[in-house]
Amino acid sequence: MPPISVLLKPSSSNCNMSCDYCFYCDEAMKRTHRSYGFMSDQTLKNVIRRTMLRADRMISYAFQGGEPTLSGLDFFQKVIAYQQQYNKNHIQIKNAFQTNGYHLDEQWCRFFKENDFLVGISVDGTEAIHNSMRHARNGGDTYSQIMHSVGLLDEYAVDYNILTVVTSAIADSIRPVYEHYKARGWNYQQYIVCLEPLGEEHGGKSYAISPEQYGRFMIELFHLWYQDLKSGTQPFIRQLENIIGLSLGYQAEACDQRGNCGIQYVVEADGSVYPCDFYVLDDYCLGNFNTDSLTAIDKRREESGFIKRSYQLDRKCSECRYYRLCRGGCQRNRDYDPETGRYSNYYCLSYQIFFEACYDEIMDIGRRLRPPKTP
Repeated sequence: MPPISVLLKPSSSNCNMSCDYCFYCDEAMKRTHRSYGFMSDQTLKNVIRRTMLRADRMISYAFQGGEPTLSGLDFFQKVIAYQQQYNKNHIQIKNAFQTNGYHLDEQWCRFFKENDFLVGISVDGTEAIHNSMRHARNGGDTYSQIMHSVGLLDEYAVDYNILTVVTSAIADSIRPVYEHYKARGWNYQQYIVCLEPLGEEHGGKSYAISPEQYGRFMIELFHLWYQDLKSGTQPFIRQLENIIGLSLGYQAEACDQRGNCGIQYVVEADGSVYPCDFYVLDDYCLGNFNTDSLTAIDKRREESGFIKRSYQLDRKCSECRYYRLCRGGCQRNRDYDPETGRYSNYYCLSYQIFFEACYDEIMDIGRRLRPPKTP
């Protein structure tokens, strides 16, 4: 069996911040239960027991929200205890933790360091852009508090990366954002295009980014990164690293860049399981770890056709020169055409704009990194 990937939402949609573009708030509003409360000890135990005893070689657990710190440090100490208890096959365990950083303190940072957690912390560019998008529950600013948390992560030498949601404001300011991150020594970065509400018209929100904007953003980000690459000072930017890997013929590590959905177990606080973080909706529920085995959950995933539909890509896309690098993008950003029964990506134009400007440079980097052929 391939390595198992589990994403848990121990605090469900509960959060101590209010962000303008939160895709999980949108999902929560479109299901029967907006929040499933907080994960119980028994549910946590069942999730870890059922997944770990089936895993082979490696298993990864990621904790997300909502905001996972709201579940409390005691909950995560139980996570470690149950992982140790059920690791009967002595497999490798990887833990990741995505947080808004608003609730971090020294105890959290000490826990992350002692238990080798990789932490993702959400920051949206400069102070002004961040505060315009990411608010405290009372509407106040959050940037200074997040910077304090980042300082604690540095103090305790916790491995972390910066996750930035690409809104129109970020797209139009990527140079000062890039320079700001560089000045702070943030060498591990992710840029994820903001998700618009499910089932709504594209471009209807103030934070939405147009395909043209996203294409220009990718060009400028790549050129900033490429200039630093030439001097060996480039940050690790997940999306660009995956694109270079794709140019070499490797499979992307990031699921949104593989072109096809993979097997994931996204677990809500009540133990219910879903195939993807972007589809934690009633119609996509695959079962519950309190009552169902992994075999039953996997069977329902196959019966639902969730993964199969990600292969139903528009032929123009699959025949495109740039397909090897974009792979049709993430399924969540694809639109269905009832006439053809296939999907096309809303950001297809973005990829065309980007690759038309940067394709030769990308392929050149790939050629220089390609291992020499053995005689």
